[in-house]
Amino acid sequence: MTTVTFHTKDGRITGFDAEGHSGYAEAGADIVCAAVTSAVRLAECTVNEVLGVCAAVRADERTAAISFRLPGSLGDAAESASQAVLTGLMVYLSELHGEYPEHVEVLEAQ
Repeated sequence: MTTVTFHTKDGRITGFDAEGHSGYAEAGADIVCAAVTSAVRLAECTVNEVLGVCAAVRADERTAAISFRLPGSLGDAAESASQAVLTGLMVYLSELHGEYPEHVEVLEAQ
């Protein structure tokens, strides 16, 4: 199962951790894993490359894990845009959980 944990503080999404293979199909044919990976990469690229936020990202392909953290303080425009991207990611992954509840879990931690 792929588990994505969103970290929040004072109503702000500060980052997320995603780990594990969904187990929907064999590696290379797993559409659920591909959907999660694609969404996470889109969010990371949007925040870092498009918005220029410089969020901290650590990935470990061996364990199928990625950690993403926003910096502590951002300007108003970057903060608003980053929150929109991360909220969109959370909503998308929650919808994916609804379709594949045995393969994707979405959690929130403070």
